[in-house]
Amino acid sequence: MPWLQLKAHTAPEFAERLEDLLLDEGASAITLQDAHDDPVFEPDRGTTPLWNETVLTGLYDDLEGVDAMLERVRQAWATELPDDPCPEIEVELLADRDWEREWMDGFTPLQMGQRLWIVPSWHAAPDPDAVNLLLDPGLAFGTGTHPTTALCLAWLDDLSVAGELDDRDVLDVGCGSGILAIASLKLGAARAVGTDIDPQALTASRDNAERNAVDVDALALHYPEQIDDTRTFEVVVANILAGPLVELADMIAGHVAPGGRLALSGILAQQADEVLEAYRAQGLIMDEPASRDGWVRLNGRRPN
Repeated sequence: MPWLQLKAHTAPEFAERLEDLLLDEGASAITLQDAHDDPVFEPDRGTTPLWNETVLTGLYDDLEGVDAMLERVRQAWATELPDDPCPEIEVELLADRDWEREWMDGFTPLQMGQRLWIVPSWHAAPDPDAVNLLLDPGLAFGTGTHPTTALCLAWLDDLSVAGELDDRDVLDVGCGSGILAIASLKLGAARAVGTDIDPQALTASRDNAERNAVDVDALALHYPEQIDDTRTFEVVVANILAGPLVELADMIAGHVAPGGRLALSGILAQQADEVLEAYRAQGLIMDEPASRDGWVRLNGRRPN
């Protein structure tokens, strides 16, 4: 089925109103993007950054009456915002395509370290004898393709190769899709605990654990407040963002057992020093950052 695509460039403060007008006219989907591809990965604490210009795109399955619909949008805009001209709206007809097939073709198996592969469930594993983690890319959580996740997976693989993951207990802070907790179990950990504040993350983690035939007794999924503050783990990994990593340094570091290992990611290169200082203040010995595409992973350990 062909689709009608409407696209407009607007100032960020007007994007929400234009979105509402297009939804009122029956848009099936609305997307908002930065017009200049200038992403804000993590705002400074206490600030709310805005893109300088937003591209708003609406999709419609009704191809009739587009001129009348656009005129209604312009009139509603003029009534509510008489001092600001309505953004120019471009119209394009999108040919019918197999969107699901194209989406699936964009994900292929990825090797992480020496032993571990991330394999979309519709692909055959390139190396059946490797440690293969089966994942379906979802709408909200990590799939291994982001540099921060890849850095953490490579770290877990290195621990496994060195025998430092065997029979260990692992804590995954901010587990998202559960990819790190599940990978640790498949790489030899005895038990893993995943925590997240989002109930959808815990659901996604359970689904991925079932897909990978993980022993249900080996993986526990909880909200952070359900974890005993005094419980420690031989391996702790937290792939979230620099701000929360600093704010939660006492809690995260407190879960690292004597002699235990720690990996932190979700950190931009320019944020590494602040995070390093926060965890050194917790008595951890921190290594130099490992980097990938502008993101870093910080490794540390607690002395025996």
